Amino acid sequence: MENSKKWKKVLFAAGLPALLAALLLLKWGRLDGVTLLLRAVLAAFGYAAAAEDIREKRVANKLVLLMLAAWAIILLPQFFYRRQAALGLLFTGAVGFLIAGVLFLLVYLVARGGLGGGDVKFMAVAGLYLGFAGVMPAMLYGAVLAGVTAVALLLTKKIGRKDSFPLIPFLYAGIMLTLFIQ
Repeated sequence: MENSKKWKKVLFAAGLPALLAALLLLKWGRLDGVTLLLRAVLAAFGYAAAAEDIREKRVANKLVLLMLAAWAIILLPQFFYRRQAALGLLFTGAVGFLIAGVLFLLVYLVARGGLGGGDVKFMAVAGLYLGFAGVMPAMLYGAVLAGVTAVALLLTKKIGRKDSFPLIPFLYAGIMLTLFIQ
């Protein structure tokens, strides 16, 4: 029985990112290589952050910094080959970073413990990848999914009013919905 649980964990851990990568590749015809790469990297880091948030109820700063570094590493060479496209990605990414960062920071300050610092940092860096066109829908989808889940858990008495649950898995779902709809 114990061996069966280990295999289920391995399949879940390996299967979901592979499925997401396959779905992103289906959009290859409509996306340029850099956009596809940015989306695949965001999908991978988002999955890692969601899994860590579920397990630890936190997201390590190292993961968010790696996510930020990956964005910079992908973008930097573009300035040598496609300057206009790189400037566009930089501008839209910076606006997405500011929108997500400021909105989540405000909620963090107002909610007093209802939102963690990892949520703020993760979503701000995800804004770099999503840009201003994708960051608002991703946050909206994630918030709605989290809200519906919270109401369902409250109604079924699985959690109490003061209990918390990880937010990043819902933000990740919102990000993925946005990536596939855009």
